Amino acid sequence: MDPFLPIAVSFAAGWMLKARQQRARVALLGHFLSRYRIEKNMETVTQGYLRALGEADPARQQQVWAVLAGSERELSAHVSRLAEDFASADPKLARVSKLPVWAPFASSLLPSFDMREALAIHARGIRRAIEASDSASARDRAFAISAELLLLQHTCHWFCKSRLVASARMLSRHRTSYDQLLSAVLPQTRAEYLALVRTGPRA
Repeated sequence: MDPFLPIAVSFAAGWMLKARQQRARVALLGHFLSRYRIEKNMETVTQGYLRALGEADPARQQQVWAVLAGSERELSAHVSRLAEDFASADPKLARVSKLPVWAPFASSLLPSFDMREALAIHARGIRRAIEASDSASARDRAFAISAELLLLQHTCHWFCKSRLVASARMLSRHRTSYDQLLSAVLPQTRAEYLALVRTGPRA
C-alpha cells in the first residue's frame, strides 16, 4: 500500500471536517446576527465619522455628529442584545481556538476561549466608547468607537474561520494589523479581551 495514502486520507478527512465546522459556525453566528441591524449601523456610523471629520465647516460637522447619535445608540443596543442572545448558544459550538491557524478539534483539544464571553466584552467596550465623557474630543471618540467595532468584526471572523484569516482580512480591508487594532481600543476593553484570548500565562 502506498505509504502516503493514509496521510492523504487523513488530510482530506480533516479538510472536510474543517469545512463542515466552519459552515456550522457561520450559520450559527448568522442566525443571531440576522435579528439585528448591526452591520448596517456599523457602516452608517463609520462612514459618517469620515464625513464629519472631513467637514471644514464646524457647524456642518456638528450637524453630522448629531445625526449619527441615533445610529450609535441603536448600534450599541443591538450589540448588547446580540451578546445576551448568543449567551444561549451551545457551549461546545461557542468555543474558539486561540491558535492562529484553525484545525479540526482545535477548540476542543487545545487552548480556547468562549465566543459568548467575547461578545459580552465587545458590547461593554462599544457602550463605553459611545458613552464617552465630553472630555474626549469628537475625533478621539470616533477613533475609539471605530476601533471597538473593528475588533468585534475581527472576533466574528476569528470565530467563523481562524485568527490568521481574521487578521489578514483586517489588514487587507482596513490596513490595520491585529496589534494596531488592540492598541486602539479602550484600555479596559484591551485588558478584558487579552485576558480572554491570550495563549500564554497571565502576567
